[in-house]
Amino acid sequence: MDKHKIIRRSETRVIKIGNLKIGGGNPVLVQSMTQTKTYDVDATVRQIILLEKAGCEIIRVATSDLQSAKAIGEIKKQIHIPIVADVQFQYLSALEAIKQGVDKVRFNPGNIGSKEKVEAIVKACKGKNIPIRIGINMGSLEKDLFAKYGKYGIPRVMLESATRHIKILEDLDFHDIVVSLKGSDVNVTKDVHLLYAMRYNYPLHVGITEAGTVRSGSIKSAVGIGAILSEGIGDTIRVSISGAPQEQVRVGWEILKALKLRQKGVEIISCPTCGRTEIDLIGLANKVEHILKDVNAPIKVAVMGCVVNGPGEASFADIGLCGGKGQAAIMKKGKVIKSVKENEMFALFIDEIKKVLNEKGYKDEIKNIRN
Repeated sequence: MDKHKIIRRSETRVIKIGNLKIGGGNPVLVQSMTQTKTYDVDATVRQIILLEKAGCEIIRVATSDLQSAKAIGEIKKQIHIPIVADVQFQYLSALEAIKQGVDKVRFNPGNIGSKEKVEAIVKACKGKNIPIRIGINMGSLEKDLFAKYGKYGIPRVMLESATRHIKILEDLDFHDIVVSLKGSDVNVTKDVHLLYAMRYNYPLHVGITEAGTVRSGSIKSAVGIGAILSEGIGDTIRVSISGAPQEQVRVGWEILKALKLRQKGVEIISCPTCGRTEIDLIGLANKVEHILKDVNAPIKVAVMGCVVNGPGEASFADIGLCGGKGQAAIMKKGKVIKSVKENEMFALFIDEIKKVLNEKGYKDEIKNIRN
């Protein structure tokens, strides 16, 4: 891990989800949710495979009926990451999903109905060591809790809602619990996570719910999730934006990379350009990012537009390009290794990137550079 990393993670319980672990200082995992009808096995599997390639580590599927729950077993045979059943009110769907080998169940005990139904789900989960995620959403809080705690603000109401559901499971001697506390308001969501971390050590699934479209939602998610993770709080994340689920995963990884909590793929460093820029820096940076999109190697690549900040910023990168009028300098760790003409700089820069990948032990990733 980078020596400049300053985020200290909160100590939470270790929970096993399939063959992965969250909490207890384990890596923050990136997850998503399918947009297909779960009972459509082929479509669901296709989407999950695409998500796996994008870097998704846990996948959640809607399990609102028995047909969807029964499909989980067949889906699981064809994928390579843990699968989570999202159950809202149908306890029989939860039981069927557990029977089919699901790796985690997301449901709120207080929404299932009778105590006997909750006990049935908990008993089934215990028998197969399957964890349960309690999902609290600021848009669906209990009226009686609002009446009692509303004067203290929505974060407190959300915390008390989580406490209510957690107590139901604890009273049944069940402790393999994950909690999410989601809101569409960044400040509310951050505040409730801070309150929760002072009361519980169950691991947290972090996200800003219904964040918006890809552009605005990605920014909102980065600010909200990033603010929470920067406090050392959070064990797995999901970016909830109105777009392809693969994009949710990519944004999630970018958040973790920015905080130096995880590293996946190439990190691009590029300047915003100004009047000093003599090359098409924006086009060049986008081109570099595009062709390296599928390269899964933790290297830093800098694309800079002038000699003022370029050399200094490029010194933090494994390989960098600093443009000038009609020419450019290719740099390694801030030192110029080659001066090239503008019309040949891109091809030569890519050659040097390939050399860096080879030197760092990522020779197999060279084939993933796009043409």
